[in-house]
Amino acid sequence: MRCAHWRRVPLDLVRETREKSAAEYVDRALQCQLSVHDNGHHYGLLADIGECGTALWLRWRGTTEVEPVVLPDCPVAAPGHDGEGCCLFAGHTKQHTWEDALEEVSCIR
Repeated sequence: MRCAHWRRVPLDLVRETREKSAAEYVDRALQCQLSVHDNGHHYGLLADIGECGTALWLRWRGTTEVEPVVLPDCPVAAPGHDGEGCCLFAGHTKQHTWEDALEEVSCIR
């Protein structure tokens, strides 16, 4: 299950992200993309920055500590020939995004 923490993106960072990336639209509020956690930093995806294998993330802790960080993509994919790739950054904690999706799938017979 995904973390429930949200953070407003400072307006100056929204403008800067639009200027430095190919993103036409940047969300004004981001939900933490990590699995549920109580301690540590939260991370929300700001934009793909055009460099292969990296993305711009907003990292925050509490109400005042906010910073943009460029992080490499997580290289892990789900098992199997057509395994879905993880949509987080390398070295993230807990589950990969495709592992969260597996928990939500239900079989109805």
